Amino acid sequence: MSKQGLIEQQTSPEFKVEETSYLHADNTMVNDARFGILIVDDEPNIRSGLEKGLAKEADFIALAGDADSALQQFKKNPFQLVIVDVRLPSAMNGLELLERLLQSRPQTSVIVITAHGTVETAVEAMRLGAFDFISKPLDLDLIRQQVRKAREHHLLQHEVHELRSRLADAGEVSGIIGNSSSMLSVLREVRQVARTDATVMICGESGTGKELVARALHDLSDRSDKAFVAVNLGALPETLLESELFGHEKGAFTGASRQKPGCFERAAGGSLFLDEITEIPAKCQVDLLRVLETQYYTRIGGEEVLECDVRLISATNKLAAEEVEEGAFREDLYYRLNVVPIHLPPLRQRREDIPVLVEHFLSRFCKKHARPLKTLSADALQRLVGARWPGNVRQLRNMVERLVVTVHSDTIHADDVPADFDPANNQASPADLCSLADAVVEAEKTAIQAALAACGYHRENTAKALGVSVRTLHYKMHRYGLY
Repeated sequence: MSKQGLIEQQTSPEFKVEETSYLHADNTMVNDARFGILIVDDEPNIRSGLEKGLAKEADFIALAGDADSALQQFKKNPFQLVIVDVRLPSAMNGLELLERLLQSRPQTSVIVITAHGTVETAVEAMRLGAFDFISKPLDLDLIRQQVRKAREHHLLQHEVHELRSRLADAGEVSGIIGNSSSMLSVLREVRQVARTDATVMICGESGTGKELVARALHDLSDRSDKAFVAVNLGALPETLLESELFGHEKGAFTGASRQKPGCFERAAGGSLFLDEITEIPAKCQVDLLRVLETQYYTRIGGEEVLECDVRLISATNKLAAEEVEEGAFREDLYYRLNVVPIHLPPLRQRREDIPVLVEHFLSRFCKKHARPLKTLSADALQRLVGARWPGNVRQLRNMVERLVVTVHSDTIHADDVPADFDPANNQASPADLCSLADAVVEAEKTAIQAALAACGYHRENTAKALGVSVRTLHYKMHRYGLY
């Protein structure tokens, strides 16, 4: 498409850009749901063509012909997206402008465009933090598609801001940290579900923060002024599990010297979090199912019927649908618990969150251990970002605390990080299994996508083609976001 081809025959609406009322004094952007675009290109036809073509995608649009003009407008107005050409008629080129913009407001999305695209330029743009790199002649449909993705990312960030504000208003600290698209999606799900009484099942590897998500669901709910009770079912022996869940009366069994309320009773009016739900034995699965169906239960050895008034949240580090397939977990109980599934990604799939997590843990543990605030050198941070973290966020947290306690200088260097966390030294270690698992996950997701497309998205035919049950297919589609 030529430059002239970018100009669509339509009337561009008037765009009024708000002034500095949307900016903090330090030039950081107030989190606002509006979406503004700044287009920076030395070609007037490109600027006007993009303005007209993207008119319906933004709340306001501004234009600049060089880097200096772009920086002036960027300082005054809350743009969420900047589209910038690499070659500009000034001492500063588009990549240098990209770097300046993101230093000022890291949350801004920047799409780099150029008529002189090379692999090296594209790699450099992405390394500097570009949202995308698009070669000229421009495909307006592709531009629109990427602009919509950028707007969706901005809206997710806005929702996360509101979520954290509500948690702060409730006097709680969520502990859920991350700006990756996968974690933003998780927090959006939390916000959507929290104000309901829908039963939630949280899935994810050990150490990904399932209890933090459960607590956030409680803190944002209408039950937040009531109790949040968490029980690790995998840590309880079968002989005590039923008593822990439902309580017992005095004399109900040997050693029952007094009446004891169970976790359903202790969480009355609030939220009950059952961790490692797939570990409970068959007998307790039946009892739990009965409570969920009838909403009533009795203490062991008692006759008084108690009403079940809790918001139930469960979690597992296993694939619950596969546990059902193997007969280890009741299918009817699974569907009772898995009304709203939330999947937490492992840390290795959201490495862009590691720097902000490290910063948070450094601040937290320096304060806890009365140490001066420490910083990480660039090479040390690179080593942490590159490690595989089979223990996920919990392992990263423990490593940062270890560094805070053992490193005496104010700056933590790469040599201070244990060698077994350097990707180059992780060969033939259990961490390599995580890399293999990643490959399996990606292959499985690709296979499901291909089968769905080949079968016209008919799920029964797709399941048959893949050699799995329909319910297993449903679970994996939920897990990989293929709906």
